[in-house]
Amino acid sequence: MKLKILTGLLALFFLQVNYSEAKIVLPSFFSNGMVLQQNAQAAIWGSSDKNALTITSSWDKKSYKVQPASGNWKVKLTTPAAGGPYSITIDDGEKMVLNDVLIGEVWIASGQSNMEMPLKGFKDQPVANADEIIKNAKNEKIRLFLSEKVTWSQPLTDVKGQWKSASSEAVTDFSAVAYGFAKNLQAKLKVPIGIIQVAWGGTLVQAWMSAKSLSPYPDVTLPQDNNVALENKNVATGLFNGMINPLVGYQIKGVIWYQGEQNRHEPENYLKLFPAMVADWRQRWGIGNFAFYYVQIAPYISKTEKLSKASLELQPKVPFLREAQLKAEKIIPNSGMAVIMDVGAQNTIHPPDKQTVSDRLTALALNKSYGFKSVPYQGPEFANQVVYGSKVFLKFNHADGLYFKNGTTANFEIAGKDQVFYPANAKMTKDGIEVSAAEVQNPVSVRYAFKAWAMGDLFNKNGLPASSFRTDNWVVPM
Repeated sequence: MKLKILTGLLALFFLQVNYSEAKIVLPSFFSNGMVLQQNAQAAIWGSSDKNALTITSSWDKKSYKVQPASGNWKVKLTTPAAGGPYSITIDDGEKMVLNDVLIGEVWIASGQSNMEMPLKGFKDQPVANADEIIKNAKNEKIRLFLSEKVTWSQPLTDVKGQWKSASSEAVTDFSAVAYGFAKNLQAKLKVPIGIIQVAWGGTLVQAWMSAKSLSPYPDVTLPQDNNVALENKNVATGLFNGMINPLVGYQIKGVIWYQGEQNRHEPENYLKLFPAMVADWRQRWGIGNFAFYYVQIAPYISKTEKLSKASLELQPKVPFLREAQLKAEKIIPNSGMAVIMDVGAQNTIHPPDKQTVSDRLTALALNKSYGFKSVPYQGPEFANQVVYGSKVFLKFNHADGLYFKNGTTANFEIAGKDQVFYPANAKMTKDGIEVSAAEVQNPVSVRYAFKAWAMGDLFNKNGLPASSFRTDNWVVPM
């Protein structure tokens, strides 16, 4: 870690040297090969040691005059419908030209290791069908920006990276989920797609939040405001400062997010923090409630690794974290959650099937952001329960063609007021599911797949799974 920090400090030193020598300085994401959001007021910004600049966009030959304030400048370009390549000329007496600029759809991909996981996989943890995906990856209309991983004590203005066209080389180290999402969108929309990856494995949601958004939580310790690299990636607000703040204002269509495992010890707190993070990001971008689509954490428990006592103690809380994510969808406007109860892998927290994850995020985007209303994205959603004697009848929304994958299921449990759960019999009815167990004559609650590890098997006719759920509101275990 110390070597990484030293490397980062050296990079910043040389960056500062280059800045002092340059007349026009841009953040690294404003560069050749970038993608700007179509039909938008897309901001670009930078610094100059001159009193005036002219920015000219080749798509409409329009020139924008700007006078730097204390050396810094910012201008919004009116972008056309998707197309390109174009160029942008920045002239302060000396010209800088950004070439190969595409206009299309721009998304940020963020979160922890399941978003970071590249197509080449992690050590001894492959991505399914990666070789085939990598081999066929060439596409000039998909542009990928892979950011450096930086955690910092105060907000930075740049995060280093480079725009690359999709190719076998470029996608190998890029997020498998984010690339799959981009590939799906490009194939459907037929426009350029830009994906900016800012993700880091094993990170808390607190690290991705601004100091302001964390101010209502006095138990969260913020770093000292001394403008240094942080040794721990999970220091609150460090990743926001280093990786998100530099991007604030870059015109986007939305965000895809895959995170939560690191917060599995605090599901109730997560339900407060996660929506607060989204609200803060949106407020800072200033473009309204941009789309925010996220992935519910997959079922997982290791049988091949020797789990620590702490890990074993956290297992009962995992389904409550999934529940917090499920509830967050009702709190966060213009959001959607990809349920992957059928994608988990028992022996790894990094399921190899990343394409299904990409497909479900894509379905959310196509239906909710791009108007493809015939694209299904919603699995069965528990609506209510009715108790008749010793039986509980469950009803669901989005339940057309409700079925169990294998015809029967062992994923339901039932309990009385003593809160002791027993395996339950579950069978389909004409409008829902009937649940019962001989041990429970006066049922109160039903739970479905409400464990750290349970392979989901409840689907609707579109082949989309139900989230794990419970019908009670009993206290989360300590």
